Amino acid sequence: MDWTASSLSLKLAAWTVILLLPVAIAIARFLAWSRVPLKSGIEALIFMPLVLPPTVLGFYLLVAFSPQSSFGNLLRAAFGTPLVFTFAGILVASLIINLPFAVQPIQRAFEAIPRNVREAAFVSGLSSWETMRRIELPLAWPGIVSAVALTFAHTLGEFGVILMIGGSIPGETQVLSIAIYDRVQAFHIEEAGVMSAVLLAFSLIAIAVVHMLARRQRTGTHAP
Repeated sequence: MDWTASSLSLKLAAWTVILLLPVAIAIARFLAWSRVPLKSGIEALIFMPLVLPPTVLGFYLLVAFSPQSSFGNLLRAAFGTPLVFTFAGILVASLIINLPFAVQPIQRAFEAIPRNVREAAFVSGLSSWETMRRIELPLAWPGIVSAVALTFAHTLGEFGVILMIGGSIPGETQVLSIAIYDRVQAFHIEEAGVMSAVLLAFSLIAIAVVHMLARRQRTGTHAP
């Protein structure tokens, strides 16, 4: 078992969830309640990583993060170093590719809240912020927990984009999925099997949590 790669994967997954969750909640709430004309286009852009091959997305991110690009120069100025082949680079890439996994379940949870509940909160004198904090977030918590589980598990298992952006630098960008690939390349099948079993267990737990919360949310929605 490669404990360095495992700890790096957990670190990447934890930071991805911490940084992405507030953004995902804001975007999901906007998409759930807004009626802007470009809503479908915004949703298509956010959910594109769900259908785009990881290597294609990784290629475009690699070009964007490259110091030779204007955007890459801006990122280098912001972070103080080029993002390619660094932990900061794979973290930024992870935030982008995990956005739909975080937004979608939270958006569905917000959409399941009856509009008259929000209207009653406004009539009672609550501001939009107070309504979200005291009414919407408690009702949407199953979707939020599902988003955390999906984002965490998907980050642990992501391979293509991470390999394109970070390569395989031990202790810096070699996460667990990359370490499995390297072990297979070196014919260390037993080590690869152990690490694959760990990722499989995380995936099964995440799926179980999401389905359990989805059933609970449906039950709560249809309760009298």
